[in-house]
Amino acid sequence: MTAQTWNLDQSDGELRIRTGVEGRAAKMGHRLTIAVNSWHAAVEWSDGEPSGVTLAAEVDSLEVLSGEGGVTPLTGPEKALARSNALKVLNAKRFPRIEFETSDIEKTGNGYRLTGTLQINGKTREQAVDLTVQEVDDVWRMSCEATVRHSDFGLKPYSMLMGSMKVADAVTVAFTAKRNNR
Repeated sequence: MTAQTWNLDQSDGELRIRTGVEGRAAKMGHRLTIAVNSWHAAVEWSDGEPSGVTLAAEVDSLEVLSGEGGVTPLTGPEKALARSNALKVLNAKRFPRIEFETSDIEKTGNGYRLTGTLQINGKTREQAVDLTVQEVDDVWRMSCEATVRHSDFGLKPYSMLMGSMKVADAVTVAFTAKRNNR
């Protein structure tokens, strides 16, 4: 079997970030859902199995979609402010991309375990991701969730009210995509 590459981007699926809120005044804050609107993944195939995966996300493409909780509903200007704060926290001007690259892919009962390096803010850490794959009518439906900590990458979560309300250190990154398997 010959080698091939699958190229995926935001037209094939979604990359989302979900944040939490910590601190004494946490009930005042919103748990955000943030879209990454520009990303690209490449899946290298060899002998019918994935042999390498890379994913690059453009930090400047972040968009705050919604906020749960809080004292009042999240408004448009508050979404814009949250986006601006996220770009500052992620040091987007200096490090415009977040990148993941596998060093190992292991088949599991319902998909693959992707182990590799995640680079955020110029810092690289090991990251494992369990990718679930469902094949229906020659279409692969892929999904995964992973926890990423600000502190692992030298980032200080946004805070206000002298630290009594801040974005939780751990955020959840969720990925879903579909691809014809021809």
